[in-house]
Amino acid sequence: MPDGSFTMTPRAAEEIRAIAEREGRPGAGLRLTVSAGGCSGLQYGFALEDIRQDDDVMVEVEGVTLFVDEVSLDFVRGAELDWHEALIGAHFVVRNPQAVSGCGCGTSFAVA
Repeated sequence: MPDGSFTMTPRAAEEIRAIAEREGRPGAGLRLTVSAGGCSGLQYGFALEDIRQDDDVMVEVEGVTLFVDEVSLDFVRGAELDWHEALIGAHFVVRNPQAVSGCGCGTSFAVA
């Protein structure tokens, strides 16, 4: 993103690339959305994306693109997307400095 408002780790980029290849969509990026819902009020959504929308801001790491629409960006400005692996599973993690609380699963959050 042009103003450094959101970042993605190389590990997250690597996993996005691997997911896209497994899904038969090499070159696809990842769309991060924020919507109302979840146990904390807002929730993150992730989906493979091939096409930039008019209101998207993008960050590229190692040839992989992360798409975030302008509305969602307001809730994740300054955040970082990473990939976390543990014995109980693996998932994307959003380290969001705007989040004042979150749920145990890490997919929903609240802002002040």
